Amino acid sequence: MKSLTRRVNLVLFAAFAALMVATRFHHFGDVLHLPDASMALFFLGGLYLRRHWQFAVFIALAVAIDWVAIEHAGVSDFCVTPAYSFLLPAYAVLWYGGRAFSGRLQPTWISMLGASGVALLCATLSFAISNGAFYWLGGRYENPHLGEYLARAWQWGPLFVRTTMAYVVVALALHGLATRALRDRAAHATQP
Repeated sequence: MKSLTRRVNLVLFAAFAALMVATRFHHFGDVLHLPDASMALFFLGGLYLRRHWQFAVFIALAVAIDWVAIEHAGVSDFCVTPAYSFLLPAYAVLWYGGRAFSGRLQPTWISMLGASGVALLCATLSFAISNGAFYWLGGRYENPHLGEYLARAWQWGPLFVRTTMAYVVVALALHGLATRALRDRAAHATQP
């Protein structure tokens, strides 16, 4: 996929940032709130936006949202441990995985399926990094051991990966539909 125009890039950047703000406070969602879209937004950011400075802004935004949630909205700080710093490589896997695939993204279902496969791999690896760091380095478990870690990863991993994939699949479907509509509109415009 060729690079987006500066204007489209900035509009998409703002939309992704707004979605992160809207969903990050309520990590698992409820009747009134969508589940956290952060992991998907990092992948989609790499896929569409690509710029390194935008990755840095999204990292800063995620940290700022977490800080506000803890300091001003009464959200528990249980997950904020020294392992919190591992969100940087966990999110980098998503952003740069999307960025690596971006050159192959085409408005075909095969390409969209490929992007979905890369997103699944990146989401799984991202979860393993963040969850593994929290379990092994977070200091919240007195006697960590592999069996307990695997049970916890199996408990939470599918939820995080499934949520990420739901957002990514919807975004890719919208991309495919919008591309097709634009192509059809251009074809009708050139017909006499």
